[in-house]
Amino acid sequence: MKIDAFDFELPEERIALRPAVPRDSAKLLTINEDRDGALNDRIVSELPDLLSPGDALVFNDTKVIPAQLEGVRRRGDAEAGVGLTLHMEEAPDTWRAFVRGAKKLKIGETVEFGDAGFAAQVLEKGEGGEVLFRFNRAGQALRDALAERGHIPLPPYIALKRGEDERDRSDYQTIYARDEGAVAAPTAGLHFTDELMANLEKRGIERHFVTLHVGAGTFLPVKVDDTDDHVMHSERGIVSQATADALGRVRANGGRVVAVGTTSLRLLESAAQSTGQVTAWEGATDIFIQPGYSFLATDALMTNFHLPKSTLFMLVSAFAGLETMRNAYTHAINNDYRFYSYGDSSLLFLAGR
Repeated sequence: MKIDAFDFELPEERIALRPAVPRDSAKLLTINEDRDGALNDRIVSELPDLLSPGDALVFNDTKVIPAQLEGVRRRGDAEAGVGLTLHMEEAPDTWRAFVRGAKKLKIGETVEFGDAGFAAQVLEKGEGGEVLFRFNRAGQALRDALAERGHIPLPPYIALKRGEDERDRSDYQTIYARDEGAVAAPTAGLHFTDELMANLEKRGIERHFVTLHVGAGTFLPVKVDDTDDHVMHSERGIVSQATADALGRVRANGGRVVAVGTTSLRLLESAAQSTGQVTAWEGATDIFIQPGYSFLATDALMTNFHLPKSTLFMLVSAFAGLETMRNAYTHAINNDYRFYSYGDSSLLFLAGR
């Protein structure tokens, strides 16, 4: 499809720079709730009433790390600044990163971060400013160094308007984050509070977890005119046997599988068989979902409002229909919904499920 089919005008003031407080007080637009394409204005805290006992929410428990680093490359007396955004871990001491100033780097050179001996060597250079680095720290020692020297990689549409601060260290993290490795938050999950989790449990809604380490590639623009020519970035994920078995039981008992976020959905669809059965799975997925895709493992999707011409807007258009989503976004803009990572949420029901 032509990329322009996924374009829309978003007023600047609709971009959220901070999350709602409390988190579950954010707006929630339900789409196809009554199986007729209708749009209903709700609040996230009402989620338990919108689901049925026996349904299951699937959360991405990845944890955001301070993945942005500012460093210096030295050649003799000359030095140049280099900015890194880590996006995929290759080994305990090795990461791929998008680099500002990549052209200044040569294979074998070292980039230093501060005066504490924390540094990384350039192993490979790829296209589009991607570089493979080996750090002089590994595992938890590298995590500790990132916590001290790194910054939370706020999305560009927030970072260009304000700097990162201490609030972002908690705001840009789900309450159930566990497995370190993401450089961007699974933002649909930012709306959940302990109280909402307790109310979902009282309602008989199951919760299960998968892990997809969200990469910085999620913010890369689509640079092709036709979506069929787009190459999706890869992200690493895990679906455990326990989660796969649990979701199989949910479906067998007539319950619905509700993905919390596009990351959870992409991972479930990557792990799904043609029968719809989710299997244990681990690896890198570059699944690209656009209109025409047949969903196998997911019956409903909770997700934030996404950028125009983005792969995420293509995904929700595949799930609920392009015209339905264009109408939904127009409704959201006209009714003061807040967009993007810190914005409001939507709940999409798949037709016929």
